[in-house]
Amino acid sequence: MRIGPHELKNRWILAPMAGISEMPFRSLAFRLGAGLCPTELVSAEGLMRASNRTMRYLRFDPKWERPFSVQVFGGKPEVLAEASKVARDHGAQIIDVNMGCPVPKVTKSGSGCALMSDPDRAAAVITQIAEATGLPVTAKIRAGIDSRSINCVEVGLALQEAGCQAVALHPRTRAQGYSGSADWTLIKRLKDALRIPVIGNGDVKSVADAHRMLAETGCDAVMIGRGALGNPWLFRELEGGKGPTTAERHALVMEHFEQHLAFCGDERRAVHQFRKHLAWYAKGLVGSASFRSDAMRMEPAKELEAALDAFFSTAVLDRRVTGSSENDDLDDDGVDYRAAFG
Repeated sequence: MRIGPHELKNRWILAPMAGISEMPFRSLAFRLGAGLCPTELVSAEGLMRASNRTMRYLRFDPKWERPFSVQVFGGKPEVLAEASKVARDHGAQIIDVNMGCPVPKVTKSGSGCALMSDPDRAAAVITQIAEATGLPVTAKIRAGIDSRSINCVEVGLALQEAGCQAVALHPRTRAQGYSGSADWTLIKRLKDALRIPVIGNGDVKSVADAHRMLAETGCDAVMIGRGALGNPWLFRELEGGKGPTTAERHALVMEHFEQHLAFCGDERRAVHQFRKHLAWYAKGLVGSASFRSDAMRMEPAKELEAALDAFFSTAVLDRRVTGSSENDDLDDDGVDYRAAFG
């Protein structure tokens, strides 16, 4: 699997998730075996203004994050091109364009999934970024706007002709959001139509799911979002390794929290943001419901750190938790995944 001059070490890619794909989590995923971990979507307008909040998204760990892929979103090709130059100058080696976010606050500006309704503008985005930066450009797209306008193959062909180096497809429409099922047959149709690498995304929650997607669609790589939340060891398992021991889980959760505190720089904000991670890490462990209830009320970092230490140092798998329910937002032990979407 290659993206421009960059050869990925494997086919497993961490999905860019708003509020999740920050430097500490990306670095952990790379260490555990992911071949690529793009940033969460970064505003092109924010990069142009060089706002502190936006520039924080460009921080990365050069020891592990190679290649470093920055996902940008915006509606104007010329603005995206200039913003991508800023990302390049801050270390980006790949520019990924978000053409799939269905959230209204993104699409109302002509960004995200709104680009699916204008293939010519989407193609112009790819061309102008590539010309401005000299970097390989990729894109993440959706099936289409709704069930009456499934046009992912048309858009994919336009992006390929514009110089796009790889396309990731989440085969749900904007109207679906994150509900219902991802239609993997669309990934196969896109792969059959394109010469460039196609990355499949959607409803991959396990090693078996990932291999089944490869077999059924012929895609070049698999992008994993929800399945990696609280379980970055999934990338190790995909390479033939084992799941975490109690000691490994304990050590990694403590390390992640420490790195997240340092990354945020603001204790209160860091504690509030990390709560979603601790809920995912605790999923499927004995006593997780009680732990989550207590931890969600904690404010001082030292208090939460002590609670994490006490719980994860001895926590074991709850054999009564059998897997995911049919609800797309809540798993069978009540863990909410909506905080990762955006």
